[in-house]
Amino acid sequence: MKPRILIVDDEMKMQRLFEINLSPKYEILTSGEGKEALAIVKSRDITLLITDLKMPGISGMTLLQEVHKIYPDLPVIIMTAYGTVEGAVQAMKEGAIDYILKPIKMGEMELLIEKTLSVCQLRDENRNLREELQCLYGSANIVGNHPVIQKIIQLISQVASTKATVLIQGESGTGKEIVARAIHYQSDRSSKPFVVINCAAIPSNLLESELFGHEKGAFTGAIKTKKGRLELADQGTLFLDEIGEMPKELQVKILRVLEEQKFQRVGGTEDVEVDNRIIAATNKDLKQAVEAGSFRDDLYYRLNVFALSIPPLRERKEDIPLLVDHFLKKHRDMFKSKAVEASDGALKILMDYPWPGNVRELENTLVRAMILCRGDTIHSEDLPEELRQGERREEIKIPAGREELKQLKKQAQQKAKEEIEKNFVIEALRRGEGNILRSAERVGMDRRQFQNLVRKYGISRKDFLQG
Repeated sequence: MKPRILIVDDEMKMQRLFEINLSPKYEILTSGEGKEALAIVKSRDITLLITDLKMPGISGMTLLQEVHKIYPDLPVIIMTAYGTVEGAVQAMKEGAIDYILKPIKMGEMELLIEKTLSVCQLRDENRNLREELQCLYGSANIVGNHPVIQKIIQLISQVASTKATVLIQGESGTGKEIVARAIHYQSDRSSKPFVVINCAAIPSNLLESELFGHEKGAFTGAIKTKKGRLELADQGTLFLDEIGEMPKELQVKILRVLEEQKFQRVGGTEDVEVDNRIIAATNKDLKQAVEAGSFRDDLYYRLNVFALSIPPLRERKEDIPLLVDHFLKKHRDMFKSKAVEASDGALKILMDYPWPGNVRELENTLVRAMILCRGDTIHSEDLPEELRQGERREEIKIPAGREELKQLKKQAQQKAKEEIEKNFVIEALRRGEGNILRSAERVGMDRRQFQNLVRKYGISRKDFLQG
């Protein structure tokens, strides 16, 4: 459909000039006075309004003001004679997108129209993108009827409009980053960057440069000046994930940023000023870390301005059916799955499992089940073996004698050992974001030893890579 342009000018020859030159590309409507033009704007879907500034009756300035009371985003171009340029400048202060001088050169007008429509299209696309981001990362993605979850959703809406530093606490996989994004996208910084840095995933010798950036020549390999995450998040939000893992020598530098909104790049001597909102998250008890001397007490109190604590999934199991429904809808198109529900048997297994990996583990489990599911219902056999073990507890053999008891105890010990080992590897991969070397180093193992455990339990590191 052609863009619809309304031309308002009291000279008939001007109206005709626009119709002849612009009709091939645009749908042109014309009016000779402001009152009629206002009625057209109210009754028709207008893409662009072009109006003369000086007209009898309602002037172009008044028309602009009245139109923008109703449709503040409608682009308006003002036509004006040389003697009334001041009026055109005032019109732009009132919201006109541009002005053009009479006598009109149609080639210049066509270029101005194209530029205006292109800018407006980009503006609309940006607005739509922001709305999509708010839908994608807003509070609607925090699913649950549990009173604590409902309280968190309420607190997000209250703290989002402020600049308060927020500390989000909870076990791995509870959704701390989802809460952080919801705060950002409900704030007045939503159109600015949301920048994430995982303090546990980056080696301590690189973390300072990642956070603060570095100057050219600051160290071997620093071939050019690089902005850090703090600068990249200017005007927006910096999310410090796993803040409890930050080395103490960097904690004092982050404290300065929180207090003064300035820092120096690695190798630099001049202060860089930023306007950041900082949200931090941790799966550690920072109070205990302060008492143990591994975390600065002044930074803890500066971060703990507004604290949110997310409960583990095992403490809100009544939310599992809602989460199942949410994740099936979320991933159905991506994985081309027909699954729309979980059977009663599958749901019981999901409800009985303790979920050490919390909501993230539940989501990954459902994605796997959707891939395996052949119909529109996920059944118990589509779920992983370790979840279904609870179904067979009543089938455990009761030993008939002493030797059989010893044998069964030995088997149970081996099984328990393997379960602990497997969960150990899974948690290490989570914290290392799927990187084998990083995960191994964090738990004090060499790469080959850790890789052997990954293979032993058939764990895919791809499940832990950050997308």
